[in-house]
Amino acid sequence: MDVTPDVTPGAAPELLPEPRRLGVLSRLAPEPMKVVLNWGRRYSLWVFNFGLACCAIEFIAASMARHDFIRLGVIPFAPGPRQADLMIVSGTVTDKMAPAVKRLYEQMPEPKYVISFGACSNCGGPYWDSYSVTKGVDQIIPVDVYVPGCPPRPEALLQGILKLQEKIARESLDERYSSPRPSTTALTSGLVTPPPAPETAEDRA
Repeated sequence: MDVTPDVTPGAAPELLPEPRRLGVLSRLAPEPMKVVLNWGRRYSLWVFNFGLACCAIEFIAASMARHDFIRLGVIPFAPGPRQADLMIVSGTVTDKMAPAVKRLYEQMPEPKYVISFGACSNCGGPYWDSYSVTKGVDQIIPVDVYVPGCPPRPEALLQGILKLQEKIARESLDERYSSPRPSTTALTSGLVTPPPAPETAEDRA
């Protein structure tokens, strides 16, 4: 039996279903319940490390025995974006890599957080004037905490994690989920303009 979907040439692509929102009852939960929920999120952050350059080495150092950020309730190396709560972007984000960063961020379940680790991820760093470098990961996804440095020391990442945990502790679910989130149609948005096609002899004629 043929199970190939019927695709009509020129038809609009089928959009993915919209991400589920937090229900009204969850947003209006009593204050003690919100404290418990925030406490659980604060000390159970599964990290999806998006290492792109030398700052990723400092992330690995922060997860090893000397600094050991697992003691802060941060679990490194989640199996994938769908099992992660926190994305740490460490390194230079290029225009070619930007769609992949955005797509993987969209695959993470709510609530999700982002730490921009290092000058390159924050603003492009020493390569900010390059034609191929995105001027900060916040150009494509929302960022919760910025960690400066080139590269930052592991202690700086620990401080950034503590700042994020403080932010989660005082987070209001109603405020977070009342604002519109990026739709799945953004996955197909063009982030990198393709180069113009070379001129042929027929075009010049």
